[in-house]
Amino acid sequence: MRHGLKGRKLNRTSSHRKALFQNLVQALVEHESIVTTLPKAKELRPIVEKYVTMCRDSSLATRRIALSRLQSEDTVKKLIDNLSPRFQNRNGGYTRIIKNGFRKGDNAPMAIIQFVETDSSSVTNVEKA
Repeated sequence: MRHGLKGRKLNRTSSHRKALFQNLVQALVEHESIVTTLPKAKELRPIVEKYVTMCRDSSLATRRIALSRLQSEDTVKKLIDNLSPRFQNRNGGYTRIIKNGFRKGDNAPMAIIQFVETDSSSVTNVEKA
């Protein structure tokens, strides 16, 4: 029985998965749009949205919790100072996933995951992750 089990394993150990999503969150916050495989994008969406929701309250405790989980001061600073105020009046749904065809080498389904309300000056070229 699968009671209480959620999420894809993505052929990785739990520590590898944790590191993978930590890096994907950092890349998405830094570039505001990344290209990755569709299963990774679908698993990344709820993680990122929880961070954005948590950082909408810009208290010291929130900053410390985010920093302990993300391990990057630049990422937490951008989350709290730039991204969270942008979504202050929005009740979730901060990201979108756009299907992007198939990868040439192994035919894996690719997707672009990006923030919904993008600031055109802060979006760099779409980062492949």
